[in-house]
Order: sequence, then C-alpha cells, then structure tokens
Amino acid sequence: MATTCVIREVSRHVGEEVRMGCWLHNKRSSGKIQFLQLRDGTGFIQGVVVKSEVPEEVWEAAKSLTQESSLYVTGVVREEPRSKSGYEMTVTNVDIIQLTEDYPITPKEHGVDFLMDHRHLWLRAPKQHAILTVRGEIIRAVQQFFDERGFTLVDPPILTPSSCEGTTELFHTKYFEEDAFLTQSGQLYMEAAAMALGKVYSFGPTFRAEKSKTRRHLIEFWMIEPEMAFVDHDENLRVQEQFVSHIVQSVLKNCRAELETLGRDTSKLEKVVAPFPRITYDEAIKFLQEQGFDIPWGEDFGAPHETAIAEKYETPVFITHYPTNIKAFYMKPDPNRADVVLCADMIAPEGYGEIIGGSQRIDDPKLLEERFRDHELSSEAYQWYLDLRKYGSVPHSGFGLGLERTVAWICGLDHVRETIPFPRMLYRLYP
Repeated sequence: MATTCVIREVSRHVGEEVRMGCWLHNKRSSGKIQFLQLRDGTGFIQGVVVKSEVPEEVWEAAKSLTQESSLYVTGVVREEPRSKSGYEMTVTNVDIIQLTEDYPITPKEHGVDFLMDHRHLWLRAPKQHAILTVRGEIIRAVQQFFDERGFTLVDPPILTPSSCEGTTELFHTKYFEEDAFLTQSGQLYMEAAAMALGKVYSFGPTFRAEKSKTRRHLIEFWMIEPEMAFVDHDENLRVQEQFVSHIVQSVLKNCRAELETLGRDTSKLEKVVAPFPRITYDEAIKFLQEQGFDIPWGEDFGAPHETAIAEKYETPVFITHYPTNIKAFYMKPDPNRADVVLCADMIAPEGYGEIIGGSQRIDDPKLLEERFRDHELSSEAYQWYLDLRKYGSVPHSGFGLGLERTVAWICGLDHVRETIPFPRMLYRLYP
C-alpha cells in the first residue's frame, strides 16, 4: 500500500512507494521514457515513466496527459543529484482526474498584460509559486517577531470616517447616510490600542486612490503597523532594524530553493544584519546636491533620490529628521529643533525605495490641537484621537512596513505586481 505524501516531504520516503495528488506542469519524451514535471502546491518533482516497466494502460495514461491535467500519481522516490530538489520519482501508476484542453499559458513567452489577464492561472508557474512562498514566509516571520516580543495583534477597521494623512488619495464610499473611506493606514487606531495593551501591531489591507503607475505602487496593499507605548524615536529605530533583519534572515533560512528559482543573489541579502546606517535629512540633501541633484532643503525625496542614497550602502539605511512641513501632522518635533520631526524612512538597497516609515508621535494635547488647525483637520472627527493625549498621555512611537515592497526587494523583482496574488493597479481590477 503506497504512502500518501506531498512533494515537499519526499525526502522522508526515499526508496518507498508513495501516492500524491498533483498537476502536470510540463512533460517531455525520449521514445520509451516519459518525463513528467509534476507540481502539487508544495513543490515540483520529476516523475519518470519507463515503458518497459509499467503496464500498457499506465504508459498510455501518461502519454495522454496535457499541460495542467490533474492526476494521482504513484511511484518510488529516489535520490537524484541532478534534480533541483535532489529527488525524482519512478512512476508505477497514473490515475487521471481531469485532462485539460487548450491551457492558455503555454511554455512560450507571453506578454505581461496577457499574463495579468490570466493571473488566476499564472500563479501556478514556478516563479510565481516561489514569490508567493517567500511572501508566506515573510508573513510568518513578521508574526513570529512580534509574538516573541510580547506584542498583541489588533485589527483596525477598514471603513473609516476620516483620514490618517489627508483625504486626497482615499477611496470614498457611503456608510448608509454618512461619508466613509477605505483605510489608508490603521495607525491612529493602533495608537489607541497601544494605550490599552502597551505593544501592538496590525496586519491588514490598505488602499490608496493614487493615480500612479510606477513599479513600486499598488492601489491595494498590505501593511504591518506596530505601535509602542513608552518607546522613543531611538528605540523605535532599533526595533525596526531588528525586525527587518529577522525577516530577511528567516527567508534565507527557510526559502533557499525559492530564492534560487528566482535567480536572487543571496550574497546581498546575507549582509542585511542590524544595526543599519543612519543619516539625517540634512546630510541626505547635502549628498544629493553634491551628486548633481537639483533639490532644495524642504523638498521630499523621489525614487531617483532614494536610489542614489541607497547605492552608498549594502544594507537598508535610515533617513531621519525630515522637515516638519513635509511629514504627517502627528509626528513629534525634535525638542532641539522644531523645524524637523523625530521620524525616519528606511530605504531598501538595490533601488527598492522606502519600505518603512515611522516616527515618535506627538504626546502633547495642545500641540496636537495646533496641528489640527495647521492641517485644517476637523477637531470633531479627530476628538477621539485627541482623547488619547488628554487621558494618560505617554511617549509612544510606531512605524509601518509595506509588505509588497518588502517582498519585491527580497525576491529581487522588477515590479510589485507579482508580489501579491491578485494585484489592484491603476488600470487593473480583473481578475
């Protein structure tokens, strides 16, 4: 009786006969031997069918298989050093579930639009499988990092009555008779949770109605947003660098095969170990001007600026103390210099841009009320947020990490569209 197993576990069954449910990814034949490229969601393995060693009906069943046909295959697992996985299967039986016809994504080259139209099928390709496996490992590492450090997972609402950072890039909807928006950040709610639970984090979808078509932007994306009571700016940076280092090292440890499938240069990832370098906004402006960029003090950085700065470093780099006027209303000013705030953006190496934005938050109720006026924010809509400063205010800090940009960087991808199962982009809502 064959043992039921999955491809990921075949190393435990060398020399044994196993049975697995799978799909035919591809196949080739050399006359009296058929080579079946099989996948089952956990991995890929080659099944070898030798005509002289199987009954005629098994040979014919294997011969009839088409791309992405589903089947149960039985065979003996053996070591094969030439195989990527190190194992192969000598097939003894094929039990067809369904033969497919005219599978759209053939082994030839296809354009990006065609592949995106068939994203529901493109996910099955080895590269896409590898990316989503790495994404899953990053999520696991995120949860492990915070769970081991005493953080509580808290879920902020997706429908909100107001904006975290202004309403120009928000999706508007009606909440019965009221105006509502799809969230662009759970941060304000996480600050409330931190005042109750100490150290918290959220992990969920966020939405920005930004009409951008760059390789770094999605309309719907996932954010990890921790908030920490009694934590200042410097400690916030230490948590961030330990966090990112933990994620990268976890992927290196658990997803070597996937990174190899993606052709990722892992030597660059090996260098991502905390602590990370820090430069101030002032230093960054000076460096960019020396490099020939026409950028005055007080202007925010674009992708070319971030890339130029990142090229100096082999690890992510913090840019700290941005001008108050270009950052969000809730960021705490530097006590020694009111024109800059206690914040930092973490810029990934290799041109992947900002992956984390964070700051120490304003804890003075009077200053926060001033900021409401400066930014023309409704004191009524934000009264609950002000209450956090009126009733037991404490120093507190937090940050947000964009999951898809992090996946793109770690996987070495050119575009974020492949980092999420079903991307939502400016002109892409299907499938």
